[in-house]
Amino acid sequence: MSRAVVLPFKLWVDADALPKILRDVIIRASDRYQLEVTFVANQSVGITPSVRINSIQVMHGADQADKEIIDRMKENDIVMTQDIPLAAQVIEKGGVAIHPRGEVYTTANVKARLHLRDFMDTLRGAGVQTGGPPPISERDKREFSSSLDQTIQKQKRKTAV
Repeated sequence: MSRAVVLPFKLWVDADALPKILRDVIIRASDRYQLEVTFVANQSVGITPSVRINSIQVMHGADQADKEIIDRMKENDIVMTQDIPLAAQVIEKGGVAIHPRGEVYTTANVKARLHLRDFMDTLRGAGVQTGGPPPISERDKREFSSSLDQTIQKQKRKTAV
């Protein structure tokens, strides 16, 4: 009987604002790569736990899910989030952060995103309506799926013994 290879890294999902369209992509990737995935949110995410799929419900409050992810993640883990400060912390801790639209955060682009986020907060504070991002499209879903596959493959090569 062959034993499944357990990857030395995990996928953490900041699930408070997880677009539902990406849930299946993440679960399929978990099945394909035998990758452990943990969804973290301050509400039930409606995921049926399995051997590789877990969910953690944190207390309500600002950044509780982010704190839980940072406290539990290890170097080389992958974190899916659209939260820029969380992405910056993931990178700082040696992990890989990926946006739901497929962009992999880097030290350079996360700093630029933090500056833009602060600028937009200033505009909103001044009463300017800035709007939000458009809903995730099928194209975004494909981009995320492709980027997640590439990121998992890269982490597999990086952590191979």
